[in-house]
Amino acid sequence: MTIYTRRGDGGQTSLVDGSRIAKSSARVEAYGTVDEANSAVGLARAAIDDPTLDAVLAFIQHKLFNCSSSLATPPHARTEHTPVVSSDDILALERAVDDFERATGPLSHFIIEGGCRGAAHLQLARAIVRRAERRASALADVEDVDANVLAFLNRCSDTLFAAARFANHLAGAVETAWDKEARPPR
Repeated sequence: MTIYTRRGDGGQTSLVDGSRIAKSSARVEAYGTVDEANSAVGLARAAIDDPTLDAVLAFIQHKLFNCSSSLATPPHARTEHTPVVSSDDILALERAVDDFERATGPLSHFIIEGGCRGAAHLQLARAIVRRAERRASALADVEDVDANVLAFLNRCSDTLFAAARFANHLAGAVETAWDKEARPPR
């Protein structure tokens, strides 16, 4: 099997069940954006040395693949073999957020994305996951989407935000509070 098939040269791609669909469709946009988010999480992992963060991010990456698979499977083609995201997976993300917040303390103000390199990558991944969630929600407006996929994406962005704060905490990087009246540099 080779990577290229030439089957997508005309602007269509195959879904999990083999049916063909336009690459510009809401379904492809949704799972394609989840794929982009997964790549961003991988980039963040490459910039982080902490084993706790790495374990959470690895879990997220595997479950984002499940989200992609679910989104790439039309409702009529779902079977017991279709990868899923469970309510336990969502709870695992909530526990991770709680753990990170115990270390960083509660958030008392909006913060500007950045800090250490790992945190900056995590914030970018968070923003891409938010876009993936919007794309999946748009698909859910017109077709059936697993509610756990939507909830996982929502909780995933929260987890990545908390993870970025944790990465800054580990690095001793100061969080910059949003200054709505920031003055231009001289």
